[in-house]
Amino acid sequence: QVRLVESGGGTVQAGGSLRLSCAASGYIAAMECIAWFRQTPGREREGVAAIYARRGTTDYADSLEGRFTISLDNAKNTAYLQMNSLKLEDTAMYYCAAAPSRWGACLTAPQSTYIYWGQGTQVTVSS
Repeated sequence: QVRLVESGGGTVQAGGSLRLSCAASGYIAAMECIAWFRQTPGREREGVAAIYARRGTTDYADSLEGRFTISLDNAKNTAYLQMNSLKLEDTAMYYCAAAPSRWGACLTAPQSTYIYWGQGTQVTVSS
């Protein structure tokens, strides 16, 4: 069993940066995939970044244009999402999730693959 708790959200001006954290109660490195998703009201939840926990390979949504970086600190049992050059359209509730197994790529795997989810942290980008 893995419990995930996100933190680090808040309000930031466009062009600014935030770093989200996802602290795990279980051994996060035993997971196959760790990912960050985001959702805005009325829209489907979308994957923004994923990391293959055992080998460290990362994958990102094309729409991010290289602005976000996902990382994993196994010693702290914590995943991070560094978000730079934030845009108004990045405003969303951000969730981290963990999958103990996967079919295909972490970022594009069905969200049902991710059986552990955090409660979310709100990111608001203002003009």
